[in-house]
Amino acid sequence: MATSTASFGAGKRESHDSSAYYARRMTSAAGLPEATGLVADAPQTVRNHLFRHTSEDMAEIPNGTVALMVTSPPYNVGKDYDEDLSLDEYLGLLERVFRETYRVLEAGGRVAVNVANLGRRPYLPLNHYVADLLTDIGFLLRGEIIWQKARAAGGSCAWGSWQSAKNPTLRDVHEYIVVGSKESFRRGRSGTDTISRDEFLAATMSLWEMPPESARRVGHPAPFPVELPRRLIELYTFEGDLVLDPFMGVGTTAVAAVETGRDYVGYEINAEYLDLAERRLAEVGR
Repeated sequence: MATSTASFGAGKRESHDSSAYYARRMTSAAGLPEATGLVADAPQTVRNHLFRHTSEDMAEIPNGTVALMVTSPPYNVGKDYDEDLSLDEYLGLLERVFRETYRVLEAGGRVAVNVANLGRRPYLPLNHYVADLLTDIGFLLRGEIIWQKARAAGGSCAWGSWQSAKNPTLRDVHEYIVVGSKESFRRGRSGTDTISRDEFLAATMSLWEMPPESARRVGHPAPFPVELPRRLIELYTFEGDLVLDPFMGVGTTAVAAVETGRDYVGYEINAEYLDLAERRLAEVGR
C-alpha cells in the first residue's frame, strides 16, 4: 500500500508520495531537476589510468565522462603526505579539485567525499566546510553517511580532563562521507546494476559500520578500507562506468572499481604511493 507525508511521518516508505513535503516553502525552491546536461564516454587513454600530477587540473579527462568521484582528501594534519597549509589554503585546494570534478562529471553524476573532523582547540568541522564548498560550486547535496570505525572503547585517548567536568574531550570514533550530485538527482544514463538486495538495504542506511584499514599493511598513513569505495561504487554506478579518485593515494578506490567491474581514473602526486597503487592493481588483475 502506498504511503504519503503525514503529521507524524509514515512507518513504511514503499511507493511513498512525498509531494506534500516538497510542496512546502522550505523545500519547494530546490525542485527536482532532471539530468539534461552532457553525458559522454571517456576515451580508452583515460580509462584505468593513474596520472602523477595534481588533480587541480584534470585536462586528460573530457567533460561529462565520469559517473562517480570517490575520495578522501589529505587532512593537512602532519601526515607524511601533507603540506602545512592554512585552513583557507586547504579549502582553496579542495575547491579547485572539486570544480574540476564538477566539469568532468556527467549530468547526474555523484561525488562522495570522506572526511574526518579535526582538532579540539578549535574544533574544525570539515564535513560542513566540504558541504558548503560543494553547494557553492553547484552540486546538489544528497546526504551524509556516518562511517563508524570503532566502538566507544576505541578511538582517540585524548580525554581532556580525566573523570572531571573541567575540560572533558569528545573522542571521535567516526568519519563522514558527504554525498552530492551534478545538475540532477537522477543519473542521465542507464546500465547494469550489480548490487544485491541486502547490499542495497545496508548501503542506503546513513550509518555504516566497518573497521578501518591497517596503515602498516597498506603502506599509507591514512587509508580507508576497500569496502568503503566498493559500497559507494555499487550504490551509485552501473557496470562499466568510470570512477574518479582525485586523491588516489595507494589505489584503494581503483581496486574497488576493478573488483566491481568498473573502470577507474586517478591522480596522485606521490610517486611511492603511485607505485604501491600499481602493485595493488596488478594483484587484482588489472
